[in-house]
This record gives sequence, structure tokens and C-alpha cells, in this order.
Amino acid sequence: MFKSIFTAIFAMATTAVVAKTTIAVETNKTQLVMEVKDDGRLYQTYFGARLNRNVNLDELTMPLGVVLSTCAIGNEVYPVMGTEDYYEPALEIRHVDGNPSSVLKYVSHEQKSTDGGTETIINLKDDLYPVSVTLHYVAYPEENVIRQWSEIQHQEKGKVYLGRYASSMLYMESDRYYLTEFSGNWAKEMHMSETELTFGKKIVDSRLGTRATMFAQPFFEISTHSKIQENTGEVLMGTVAWTGNFRFTFEVDNNNELRIVSGINPDASMYLLKKGEVFRTPDFIFTLSQNGAGEGSRDFQRWALNHQLYKADQDRMTLLNNWENTFFDFDEAKLTELFKEAKDLGVDLFLLDDGWFGNKYPRKDDHAGLGDWEVTHSKLPNGVPYLVKKANETGVEFGIWIEPEMVNPKSELAEKHPDWILMRQNREPYYFRDQWVLDLTNPKVQDFVYGVVDDLMTENPNLKFFKWDCNSPITNIFSQHLGENQGNLYIDYVRGLYKVLDRVQAKYPDLYMMLCSGGGGRCDYEALKYFTEFWCSDNTDPVERLYIQWGFSQFLPSKAMCSHVTNWNKRASVKFRVDVDFTCKLGFDIDLKNMAKEDLEYCRQAVREYNRLKPVIYSPNLYRLVSPYETKHCVLERVSDDKSHALIAAYDIHPDFNEQLLPVRLEGLDANSKYRVKEICLMPEKESQMPFHDKVFSGDYLMKIGLKLLTGDDMTSRIIELTKE
Repeated sequence: MFKSIFTAIFAMATTAVVAKTTIAVETNKTQLVMEVKDDGRLYQTYFGARLNRNVNLDELTMPLGVVLSTCAIGNEVYPVMGTEDYYEPALEIRHVDGNPSSVLKYVSHEQKSTDGGTETIINLKDDLYPVSVTLHYVAYPEENVIRQWSEIQHQEKGKVYLGRYASSMLYMESDRYYLTEFSGNWAKEMHMSETELTFGKKIVDSRLGTRATMFAQPFFEISTHSKIQENTGEVLMGTVAWTGNFRFTFEVDNNNELRIVSGINPDASMYLLKKGEVFRTPDFIFTLSQNGAGEGSRDFQRWALNHQLYKADQDRMTLLNNWENTFFDFDEAKLTELFKEAKDLGVDLFLLDDGWFGNKYPRKDDHAGLGDWEVTHSKLPNGVPYLVKKANETGVEFGIWIEPEMVNPKSELAEKHPDWILMRQNREPYYFRDQWVLDLTNPKVQDFVYGVVDDLMTENPNLKFFKWDCNSPITNIFSQHLGENQGNLYIDYVRGLYKVLDRVQAKYPDLYMMLCSGGGGRCDYEALKYFTEFWCSDNTDPVERLYIQWGFSQFLPSKAMCSHVTNWNKRASVKFRVDVDFTCKLGFDIDLKNMAKEDLEYCRQAVREYNRLKPVIYSPNLYRLVSPYETKHCVLERVSDDKSHALIAAYDIHPDFNEQLLPVRLEGLDANSKYRVKEICLMPEKESQMPFHDKVFSGDYLMKIGLKLLTGDDMTSRIIELTKE
């Protein structure tokens, strides 16, 4: 049988059976071209800057992807393991009869308008087995972003398994390739590192299940020819929208061509696909910039604000959190005093963090109580409704912390429903942070997790905000609900989470939610369809935050990035700490009562200025002017769409003694306009010492000559406002 199949494949690869068909996926700046070759299969023939309309796309001549003697070359758009391509495949399928391969042939395609762009749908199928793959591409022309995913299904009678199921396969041709990846750990999220890709594979992945991005974040940048620059060069920027295990495979082949495979990590996930079931992969979202990573970041952020981030067109609330002020030690009296402090500070919301629940096992620390979402009567005898009412009477909204996917062994839930917990059979359980993970593949558990939110909202319809935490990876990897189909666990868990979030969003569309996972352990764009913002890191040291937020700014808008003023790094002034958080979604998690008078007044003033400047702070037009990775300083600039307003945040981290400090050239302004330059957010009764303060300069001057924004002082900062005259 295998011999006859190979003979058929070889014959189809050397005989014209299908008329040539060319398919182009296009934005205003980028073009991805595919073509059906004579073997009936679909190949990528071009990926790069958008070509002139005079170019004949049928003449593009990347390799054809046919069998040549003992080797194979090709750029098949969705190659399958077991065929003549020897490199990393997009799809691995095991049929009912044990055959481990498929040959996907082009059937048809269509293009249609969709929200904000054009969707291209390409249908492929195996002509020997009832297996089909549908490729989807949505191109957003204005934002220069393409979103891609695949749908796999079969009609076989019996068990069919998927071993690989990529969202995307892309090819690039260059003399050199440089990869920037984003890695880290708790309190060290989003660390950027760059390496040159040479022959062979480089894999960036996660297999933690929940808190999936604790070690590696689902983002990458690829620069061709030379190392990544902010304003020059070709840069591919990509991410997988999936709140679970992901994998990027970068493979340079023997022809020095780069293949990039993106999607779910298939490790420990041999997926049983039922007959007629559609396996939809996550979205792979990417942009190709011809002007460095800066332009790519602006395109990504604009796309997110226009098409992906939940409530992107609505305001964000400043807040006061009690965590680093009280930790678990609070009661009604303490909290109601903090409501007054929040009102005095000028923020919109008070957020009650961990420690408010559990009675048989009260939540006095992180060893007990998770899963028992009943208010602790000894701490809060009048319940959450009393807190919401008192906060609203004080003049602030009320929000609350939950971690509904988790359970402590010491809890009533664990005692009542051990079958709801992911747990290895006949093994000693492993504890991460004294907690286990609930089995969201189980619909009963999905109902329970949804009920945590629904019960709180039913009791407290004026609740405005949830901080949704998720502190443990999946450690005891077995689902009693799935039985023998354990290969489905990691995938069905994430899908179960989305089912819960769909229900929450449908019933409570006005609810704001922060995505948190032991810090920045969840930060993907699929989750951000449900959450208004995310917690970048538990590390709130302002110096460390500059690096963390620099990394996240490559892909994510400031409106989504929560940054709170705390007591981490007390060597840094309160002003420096506030100014670092000023460029993101601002919050406070600090003891205000014992703060120095002038520091507290600065915080009040900063909140007022922040509220006034939100439109430009949240603008997608970000210019990263001075990198903390390359200097002992950091400078960021945001510019309004009409270029009438700009904001600069300049930070001296740990400058070298007597170092040469040059003017910083601004970007994104109107060269022919005049701008008044003012230093704002000054300490009380202090005046600006900057020589340019309250002076007028042309945009041309500011972009070609610049301003002396930096000093030799340790951990100092300046916020500069530019207003068109």
C-alpha cells in the first residue's frame, strides 16, 4: 500500500494536474504570495514588502516543492510529516489504519471583507483520506498586521490522532537571521536577548499548561541581514494568541532558508480528533516592518487597540490596591480607611487583593482557603456588599481579587471534590505554592469557576473590577475526566477556560478584569479579548520595571500594561517610581498614610496629570528613543495621531561618572510645526531645571537636533509635555 501511495505522489509531483492559481494576502505594506503548482499543492512564493502592481505574481519563483532524486526542496504552505519534505512539518496526523501522513491538495479559495480587513480562506484536502485543512488569513491593511490560523477535520471511522497542528508556516530568505526572544522567570519577565540563527533548529516554547509564560513569553522578532534596529531594517514580529503551551520553531535549512513554525506546543499533546470535529488552531499574529522594530511595535499596538484588546475604546481606571500595604492582615475598619485614602489620592478604584475568603480554612496565608469563595466572617462580618457600598459612598469603585482555577489541599473544595483536581494517579502529589489546579476540561468545573464570578456579581452588581490570578503551572498532569485521552489535556484545559470567559463576558460586558498569573505568566492576545489589562510582573522595582516594560512595549499597548507604585527599591524616590508607572496603566500599592507629605502631594498631582494626559499616554505611536539595554538611561516618547501632542519620559538609571550626555532626537512630530516644551510632574514647590522648559522649538529642530533630556544623577526622571502652538 505504501509503495502505491509513494508512486502516486511522485506521479502527481511530476505531472501537471491543476491549472496555476496564485493567491495574495496583502496589507498596505506587506505581501504574502502563494501558488498552486503542477503537483496540485500550495507553496509560498513570496513574503516581503508589498510589490508594485506591475509585478506579475505568477512569475515569482521560489522552489517548487517536488521530489528531486533523494532530497526534497520546497516552500509548501502547510507541509505534513511523512511526505518528502524532511524538515519540521506543520501537521502530523495518524490515520485509523496507522498511516502517519497526508498529502494536502488545493481545492478552492475565496476572499471576503471582514471587520477591518480582508479574509482569505484556502481549502486543502487529502485525495486518499477524508482529511481536510482550511487555512485562514485576515489581513489588516491599515495596521499592517496579518492574523492566521488553521482548521483541521476528518471523516474517518475510528481514532485519528494529531501529533502536530501548527497555526502557521512562514519562509524567509536572507544571508543572515537574528532572533530576539523574550524569556525570564518570576519577577524577571520579558527579558530580551538576541542571537544569530544558523543551520539547524532553535525552539522557543512553554509546557507549563497554566502560568504558561513564566519562563518564555509567546513573542519573537526576526531581523534579516543584520541585528535588529529600532528604525531601520526588515523585522518580522510574531505572537501566538493562546493562553497555554506554545511553540516557535526556527529552522535554517541546507539552503540557508529560514522556516518559522508557530502554534500550540504539541509535547505531551497527541490529540484525539473525533470524526467531524473541527480542530481550530490559535491565531498566529504577525507584522513585517521594513523600518525596524519601532514601526512594527506601533503597527501591533494600533492593531490591538482597533481589533483585539477588550474595551480598547474605553477608559482605564487608576486604582489603589491593598496588597503591599496590608497583605493578609486586614479587616473592615482597615479597608474602609483605605477607601478614604484612595479617594484622597484621586484614583478611580479600590482593589481588595488576596485574603478575603474561607471560613473552615480561613485565608490567613497562601497555604489554605483557595477554592472556598465565601467571605471570611471573622474578618469581614458584613460581607462584600458592605465593602462595595462603603467604597461607593466614599466616592471610589470597588474591585476584588480571585484565583478561581486553583485550589489549596487545605480547603473544603478539595475535600468535597477531589475528582475536580488535576492529579496523577498512584503518585505522591507535587505542590507548587501549596496549591493544585482544577480540571477545566470538566464541564462541572467550568460551571464552578464561572460561578465564582457569577455569585460575586449577583450579590454585588456594583462590583466593577476583578483581578484574576493564576499562580501555579499544571504540575500533576492527569485528568480524571478525560480518562485515556490525556493527550487532549493541555488543549482542552485552555478551551475550557475560554468557555468560562465567554460566559462571563456575555453576562457581564461592563466588567473590567486584570489578567494576572504570578506576575506576567499570562500575557497573550487571546486572553486579552476578555481582559482589559494585564499585570506585567510582581517585580515593581522601578529600575527593573523599565526593562520589563520595554520588552512588553514591543507588542502590547500601554493601555493594557498595569504598573503600580510600591515600596520595592526604597532607594529610588517616590517621584522616580511614579514616573516609571506613569507611562502605563497607573496604579498604587503602597502605604500612603506614612508617606512623606511632599511625596503624597506628588502622587496626587501625578494622578491628576495622568488623567489629563491619558489620550497621549495610551496612543499607539510609541518611539523608544534611548534603550536601557544599550545605555544607563531610558527615554520613551508617545505622540498623538494628529501630531499635536507628545509626551516624553526620560530616566537616568545608574549613569557612569562624567559620561558624555548628548541631546536626544525626538521622532514622529510635524517638522513644520512649532511645539512648546514643558517639564511637568514636578515635585511640590520645585521648578524645572531643564534649559528647554517652557520654550518653543520647531518639530524639525526637535527631530534633528533634539533636547538634552538626560543627566548624570542616579535614578532620576523627567516627564516632558510637547504641545503644538
